[in-house]
Formats: sequence, structure tokens, C-alpha cells
Amino acid sequence: MSEFTGESGQLHGLINLDKNLLDFYIDLNTLKTGIGLRDRHMRENYLETKKFPFAEFTGQIENVPTLIIGKEVPVTAKGKFKIHGVEREIEVPGTIKKLTEGELGLKAEFKVLLGDYNIAIPKVMFYELAEEQIVKIDAVLKKKKKL
Repeated sequence: MSEFTGESGQLHGLINLDKNLLDFYIDLNTLKTGIGLRDRHMRENYLETKKFPFAEFTGQIENVPTLIIGKEVPVTAKGKFKIHGVEREIEVPGTIKKLTEGELGLKAEFKVLLGDYNIAIPKVMFYELAEEQIVKIDAVLKKKKKL
């Protein structure tokens, strides 16, 4: 009864393997839990999206792999994750896969402790938010066409 998932299809980002640069961000106002009132409370009272609308990760892959189409490769990204106005160094394990010459698949999962980012933990009669949240990313990145 107390478990729910917040999802968004609005992750923006880039991977530049030549320069070993990762940058991903999401507008937290696009997170949806399936209940509008809960979404509004989450945005207004806890994430405070009027003041802190974005979460962002900027970093590098620890060991840049050579990618072959169809082969999924484990990677670890190290960098800075920023949410709610607080920035911390983190490591993010994941996988990267060359899908075609112009597409990369990326999967990652990492834990966020809300207290580390000064996010209050709501305790409401029907649901309680855990201190530890799991962030999962499953994205397809397409090569940008040169103008």
C-alpha cells in the first residue's frame, strides 16, 4: 500500500565518448506517480520544483569501452549529481550498448538518500516515502546530426 513509482519520459542528455563526457538532466515537474494530488504534494512540498526544477548528473565513464553493435558492456560513471540545490559526488554503475551506428542504449541504477540532498521525508497516513530512493535510467540516445 505504501509503494509507488515516479516516472518520466523526459530525460535529456548526452554521451560524448571521444571527450568522455556525460550530462543528463530531467525536469522534476515531469515526474508522475499516477496520482495527481500526490504528484503536486511531491513537487510543491518536498522537491520544491519552483525553486529547484531540475536534477542533473555530469561526469565521466571510468574506463571508456570500445563498443560493438549489439554487445552490452558494463560501465561505471563518476561525477556530480545535483538535486534540490545540493551537489554530491557519486558513482553510477550501468551498461552501455551500441544499438546501431547512430544509437546507444544506456541503463543505470543508483541510490539517493533524501537526507543527503536536504529533501524532507513525508509521513502521510496512506504512504510513507523511504529515505533511500532508487533511480533507474533506461534510455536510447541518438547521434546528433551535424548541421
